[in-house]
Formats: sequence, C-alpha cells, structure tokens
Amino acid sequence: MLRTTLAGLRLHKSRYVTTVLAILLGVMFVSGTMVFADTLNAGYEKSVMGSATSVDAIAVPEAPDPQDGEPTEPVPFTEEQLERIRELPEVDAADGTVRGQAVLLDAEGRAFGFMPPAALSLGEPNRFSAEEGSLPSTGEEIALATSTADQTGFAVGDTVTVLDREENEREFTVTGLVEFGVDPSYAFGGAVVFDPDTAEEMTGLSVYSEIDVLAAEGSTDEEAAKAVASVLGSQAKVRTGEEFGLDMAESAGGDTEMMRTALMLFALIAMFVAGIVIYNTFAILIAQRQRELALLRCVGAKRGQVFRSVLVESSVVGLVASVLGVLAGVGVGTAGAAFGGPLLGMGESVSVVVTPPAVVTGLVVGTVVTVFSALVPATRATRVAPLAALRTSATASGLEKGTGWIRVVLGVLSFAVSAVMVGLTRMSGPSQTGPIVVTAAALIAFVGVVVLGPLLVRGIVRVVGVPLRKVGVPSMLAVDNSTRSPRRAATAMIALTVGATLITGYSVVSASLESTLTKQLDEQFPMDYQISPQFAMDDPAAGGQDPADAEELPAEDAEGSEVSGEDTEEPANAPGEDGSQTSEEAAAEGTPVEEAPTGGGDDSPEFGTVPPEVREALEAQESLGKVIGARSTAAEFDDQRMLPVFTYTGGEIGVDITSDTAEGDLSDLGPGRVVVSKDYVDDLSVGDTLTLPIEDGGELSLEVVAVVEPMQFLMGATIDPEDFATAFPGHTEDDYLFVRASEGSEAAEVREAVYAAVDDHPTMQISSVSEVKNQFSQVMNVAFYTIAAMLGLAIIIAVFGISNTMALSVLERTRESALLRALGLGKGQLRRMLSVEAVLLCLIGAGIGIVLGVVFGWAAGASVLPGMVFSVPFGQIAVFVALSVVAGLLAAVLPARRAASTSITGALAGE
Repeated sequence: MLRTTLAGLRLHKSRYVTTVLAILLGVMFVSGTMVFADTLNAGYEKSVMGSATSVDAIAVPEAPDPQDGEPTEPVPFTEEQLERIRELPEVDAADGTVRGQAVLLDAEGRAFGFMPPAALSLGEPNRFSAEEGSLPSTGEEIALATSTADQTGFAVGDTVTVLDREENEREFTVTGLVEFGVDPSYAFGGAVVFDPDTAEEMTGLSVYSEIDVLAAEGSTDEEAAKAVASVLGSQAKVRTGEEFGLDMAESAGGDTEMMRTALMLFALIAMFVAGIVIYNTFAILIAQRQRELALLRCVGAKRGQVFRSVLVESSVVGLVASVLGVLAGVGVGTAGAAFGGPLLGMGESVSVVVTPPAVVTGLVVGTVVTVFSALVPATRATRVAPLAALRTSATASGLEKGTGWIRVVLGVLSFAVSAVMVGLTRMSGPSQTGPIVVTAAALIAFVGVVVLGPLLVRGIVRVVGVPLRKVGVPSMLAVDNSTRSPRRAATAMIALTVGATLITGYSVVSASLESTLTKQLDEQFPMDYQISPQFAMDDPAAGGQDPADAEELPAEDAEGSEVSGEDTEEPANAPGEDGSQTSEEAAAEGTPVEEAPTGGGDDSPEFGTVPPEVREALEAQESLGKVIGARSTAAEFDDQRMLPVFTYTGGEIGVDITSDTAEGDLSDLGPGRVVVSKDYVDDLSVGDTLTLPIEDGGELSLEVVAVVEPMQFLMGATIDPEDFATAFPGHTEDDYLFVRASEGSEAAEVREAVYAAVDDHPTMQISSVSEVKNQFSQVMNVAFYTIAAMLGLAIIIAVFGISNTMALSVLERTRESALLRALGLGKGQLRRMLSVEAVLLCLIGAGIGIVLGVVFGWAAGASVLPGMVFSVPFGQIAVFVALSVVAGLLAAVLPARRAASTSITGALAGE
C-alpha cells in the first residue's frame, strides 16, 4: 500500500504544486520570523556586550530601601567615592560619568527634540568610544550620538550650538560620533558628549551617574566588582562588564520578543489559511479518485489502509513543503535582519542565527497542519464503496450534497448569537473586555459563513449572474459552473474571506480613529497652534538624596545632580511641582501635545512652563485672535488616588474648549464649581460635591456642574482660574498655550507671528493642529500598510488555493471542455469562461470579507473608543475589490491555458 501511495504521488505530483506553495509560504513566515528575531537578539547582544565588556566592572546608583513606606531615590556617586575606588588594589583605573542634559539647537536655531539630549562626559576608562572621529578633549569640542547626528544632519567637523544652564549659547566643533546602541539611557533622546570639565559647566553637576572600572593585573573582573561594591555599599549596583551587558541585552530583547509574538500571530493566520487550502485540495482529490479508491477496496485494501494512505500522502507533501519553507524562511529572516536591523537599533552586523527551534518548529507546524487538514478528506475516502469502481466516470459528485436544514439552522443561529454579542458591547459601552467580546462574536460569525457558505455562493452568483449572462456565452457558462459545485467554491473562497475580513476590519478601525481625532480637534479644540516647553529630566538629587549623605554633596550638586529611579506612576506632577500635563493624559484626551519619549533610562521627565513674556508677545499680535493658557497639577483624593486638576485662562469652557458631556452643562463652570470626567471620577453626578486638598493644607469644596465622557479633551477635574489660583498659588505660569488665528488672517502671517513670539526662547516647542493631524495620519497609514503587508501573505496563499481549485476543476471537466470546443467555443472564449469563474470566486470571498470587516471593525472600534466617528475607507475598499479581480485573473491563467491547450479528440476519446 505504501508503494502504491508513493507511486500515486509521483504520477500526480503536478496536482500538489499550489498546495506545496501554500504550505511553503506559511512555514516560511514562521521560520523567517524566528530567524529574524534570533538574529536581532544576537545583534543586540553583540552590540551591548562589545561596549560593556570594554571595562571590567560597572557601578550605577541604586535606590535605598523604602523609609516609612515611602519610596527613595538613588543617590549619585561622589568624587570622594570615586577616589576610594581608585585606591583599591583590585582596581587599575576608574572614572565616573557625569550625566545631565543640555539643549542642542538644530540648523534652524530651535531646540532639538521634545526632550533635551543627555549631556555627559566620557572619561578613561568608559564603556563607549567614538565610532567616527574622536572624543572631545577641550572646551570647544563636542561629540554627538550617531542617532542625534542622523536626526539633526550634523557631521564631524560641523559647528553646533548648545545652551548652557542659563540658556546662553555656546558653540562647539563636532569631533566625533558615538554609537550608544540600545542603551535605554540614550536610545530615545540622544546624547552629546563633552570633556569632563565642560560637562560640569554645561550641566552644573559634579557627581556621577556611573563609574567604570578596569581590574588590576592579577585580579579578575569578579574580584574588582566585589571590591567596588564594598566601597559603595547597598546604594550601588555593581556588576562585571559581562553581567551588565547580558542584563542590557535581555532588556533590549524584550522588544524583540514582542515583535516575535506579533509576527507569529500573522504567521499563524497564514498557516490557518494554508490549512483551508490543503483541506479543499485533498477533498477535491479524494472526490476525483473515487474509482481508484474503490478499485483498491475491490482488490483487498481495508478502510484503515485507505485512511493511512491519504495521511501518508499529506505527510509527504507537508514534509517536503515544510523543508522548502524552512529554507525560504532562513533567507527571509536574513533579509529582514539585514534591512530591518539597523532601523531597530542593531548596530553591528552579525551572522545569521538559525537555531534548532526555528527549523524544528517550521517542519512540525507545516507537517502537522497538512496532516490535520487532510483528516476529514481521509475519513471520506474510507466511505467510498467498492462498487464505485464500476462507474464510468470519476466525478466529484460525492462532494456536493444538498444543504440540509440542520446546516441552515446552525448558520442562522451563529449569526444571531454574534449579533447579540455585538449588541451587548454597544449596550455596556466602551470597556477593556469589549474587544475580546467582539473578537469572539467575529469568530462565531465566521463559523456561520463557513456553514452557510454554499447557500451564500448560490445566492450571490444568482444575483451577480443576471447581468453577466447578458455579456456573452463565456460569462453565462461561468455563472452556471459557479453554481454547480457551491460547497467546493465556498471552501475555496473562505480562505480569501479570512484575509479580506482582517484587512478591512483594521482599515475601518484606523479610518474611524482618525476621523474621531479630527472631530475632537475641530469641535473640542478649535485652535491653530500649540506652544509648550521642552521636556526636561527631573533633578534626581533634589529630594531623592539620602539624608545621611546630604553633607557629602555641595549645595550646587544637590540641586543639579542626576540620579535614576524617579517614580513615574502618578498621572500628573505632584502638588508643588510645575503641574503640567503628562503625555499619557494628553493622548487620552486627544490633546495635540507631542509626547516625549519614555522608557529610556531610569529618569522621568518633568514639565516646564511657558515664560509669561511669550504669552504677552502672542497677545500683542493682531493676526492672533485668542491665546488660551493651560495650567495643571495633581491632587490626592479618595483613598490616595491622584486626580489631575486643570484650568484654562483666556478661554471659555463650553465655547472655546468643549467635550462630550454625559450630564450637565459645561457653560455652568465658574467659581466654586467643577467639571469632572467619568474615566477619573465615576461616582459623582451633577450636584454632588468634590473635595480637593490644596497647597496650604486645607480643602476646597466644589459643586459638580457637568460630567464629561471618557477620553475627551477635558479630563480629570477642570476648575475656574480663580479657584485654581486660590488652591494652588505655586502654579502661576502656563504649562502650554493654545493659539487661534484672528478671522481673516493669512496662514503665513499667523505662522510668522507665532514664531516671532518665541524667537528669544528656542526651547519652546511649536506644533500646529494641521501638523498633528498629518503626523497622526502618517502613523496610522504606516501601521495600516505594515499590517496589510503581513496579511497579504495569507491572501496570496488564498489565491493559490483558488488557482488550485480551478486547476483541479479543469482536470475534472476535461471532456466537458473538449465538448464545448467541439461545439464551437473558441480557445479565447474558454479562457474567458474560466477567468470569469475565478474572478467571481474571488469577488465573493472578498465581498463577504469586506462586509464582515466593516461590521466588526465598527464594533471593535466602538467597544473601546467613546464617541467614535464611524468611517468607512471606501478608497481602500475599492482597491481591495480591484485586487480581487486581478487575483482572480491571475488564479485562472495556468488552468485556462491548460484547458485551452487540451486536444479535443484526445479528451473526447478518454485519453
């Protein structure tokens, strides 16, 4: 039986070509993802280890144990501690890194970045070196991080301007570029490097955020690290260079693992689609081989042997395709690492990493999916009666049966349950569980499509076939052929439906999110420009220094030294600080505030204020109609929860700035009153009292006059400027300004007026609402096209499946096609008939997917986004439809050519 099975495979190997391609592509995605991620991790490790192992031990400050339940801050190292380390017999050399911030001006004289780059000194030894040029050695020289140089366009030999602590301009010559790799302290904001003396001048710091050590001759790295730890005590974390590098590589690898997981999800979708293609292929082949299987039964083959023979076929096909897929995956992973690695911070190029799990996973997934998909066709093969060998034709009539009432009831019930689940999400409103419920509803609806697929194909073809029948004979024949085997057609188009549903659904969510943001900006925030200060890093020594060590630091160092570990859990700055809005809050409410990069290093950003003279200059411009200032802080209430508190000066709430209200009227805001948002205060209604602690230790009681919906412009608590000044007298300057042009002003005139007002303040960040919209649109477009490209592989696999279905159908209808040719149907007409048939199949699959995508895209977006503006991207959907037509034409090319080239007399004679 095994020889018979293998002989059949060799004889009919052309029937499995597209199936092999489908498996190959899916396995290629799986193995390619693993090779790419493993190579990326190896690149990170090599980059980090190369810098970290250039020294033998590295010490960084570590926060002391909490005191009285209150978190403590790390304490930077002092010059005295550095000298004690240098005196250790296990240490050959040691030096510290001064790290603060300095404002770098770009070519236009404005501050570079939304956060000043790190400003540091690199002594000898240190774990970094110049990748190009040399490190600075005098007070007129500077080195830039390679990422900073790329973004600003500066190169070695250029003259750059940096602001000192008093914002005086100083010019430096770029002598070198330093590659900081994936070090989170410098990966986001960039860095500038000075010689040690200049670094102290520019940052005002004389303490160290890191000490690098070389071990003395005869001492190991571990011994040197242990000796350094004995000097610094529990307030330092000391590791060998290798340990430090491994920890950092592991941290950087976390992002890679997230990327691996995301890519594997798309790979699983591709394998699922490939499984549908495999199932359909074996189902058709088994139906076409009824006489062959029946003859095997007649000569003594048992049901079990027939079943095993089909599984052996699928195993061989799956294994061969998986081997080819793994080889292709290695190539794809290599290309991905070569082109995508530099974009993801992988500095040095490394050899491709092909691990055993990448190979084994690809082989196992491809083979198992193939065998599993062939189980149902294999079971059907055992039901072929021996008497079927006496039939005169090998047709697939056994594949098509009537659509029973059980199938209809199950399909209708699936759609009903799905509709109820979607309805429940709409009734309960936006929540974290909403997307999960919508996803489950989509899967149930997809089951309904699978069950009712044959009925859907018949119904859609009958409707679409009305005009097609009038086009010509080939189109009329194509319509008839599409309804002859609706179950086969439904199975083939399901694979395409999966991809079309996912792409359409994401495009609807993306378009709706963009429309919602635009609506919120236009209606709730009708401003033209926003002016905000550049983010800065908190002074870590101020308030974070251990009291016992306070006298070790000079006063000026206590004010300006930097240390890591700032607590970042509060939604806004604590009372008594500048109180500006965090980037997370801005994003939640749709405020067009640019976010500072987060997650780099242990320091957290603090938010400055806009100088009063900037507002005065803006208000003096005739082309500017209104200038609104925003001030904020955070107040503790209700079991130590932190509530952001905002006020707006120069504008009227409910007129200039609005939000969607759940109850009450925004225009009622005034002294003694407050507007709250449901996402922060969900237990208060109009007429209730909100009590806030204020700076002098007292309390401020306010009447709630309006409650706004979650994720609106107005968030937390919004109070009258008079109440804000009384409660928080330390917050007298604006965190940011909103500017609206006066009626009739030209756009160029308004822009010139805004920029003129901040000429003397280069650190002020200017962004226009139109720029914010464009940036958001670009981000959404990039995300959409990236996801579409990932899902595109599943669609390609689905097209292979349709092509395979057409090819097997042509083989089955060889005599029928020959008879049509004998009756006068030309070769061109025969090709058109098959092309129309394939296009119909693709359009049905894509059409059902588009409908499902629109419905569940709307449901998914509305389940998490309050007040979502539903938007259907008709342009993108039109592209999907056009691509479906092209896919159908391509799927029919080879089957149509084969049908047209078949000999009429040979086919009719039964050859």
